[in-house]
Amino acid sequence: MNRTARKVVKRVGSFSAVGAVAFVVDVGLFNLLNETVLQGNPVTAKVLSVTVATAVSWLGSRYLTFRHTRGRSLRSETLLFALTNAVGLLIAAGCLVVSNYVLGLTGPVADNISGNVVGVALGNVFRYFAYRYIVFNAPRSSDAGADTDAATGTDAAERTTAPSGR
Repeated sequence: MNRTARKVVKRVGSFSAVGAVAFVVDVGLFNLLNETVLQGNPVTAKVLSVTVATAVSWLGSRYLTFRHTRGRSLRSETLLFALTNAVGLLIAAGCLVVSNYVLGLTGPVADNISGNVVGVALGNVFRYFAYRYIVFNAPRSSDAGADTDAATGTDAAERTTAPSGR
């Protein structure tokens, strides 16, 4: 396996590990809220559980998965991360809305399948590419070609070995 492929495999593995932790937080909190204080309000429970899981995901993504490719200011990165996760939340909540209100599938099993299996899977595909190519990537300058290695197609920020310190 070449160097670029190893980096991709390592990044996807780290993204998956961070995602697994955030997933446990999301599913655990969703079920706790959905069966107690927010019983009968699965969409609200999902919004709250995703919000907490997003904070966990941001820490893991920023300091583990994409630590070598960060190139934006903390403020810009945080805003883009929040916007990306808002779209991911809309994907998961949209799956719950379709399941509950269009298909009439209600109850804990249906809510978990639609929100925590289908919604999370679709949201994670979107998030990975958004994190990799938008959130944790330096903004492109007008002469972006100067910052790209033609042989590997990697950008200068990806070739660094130390965190940017931002």
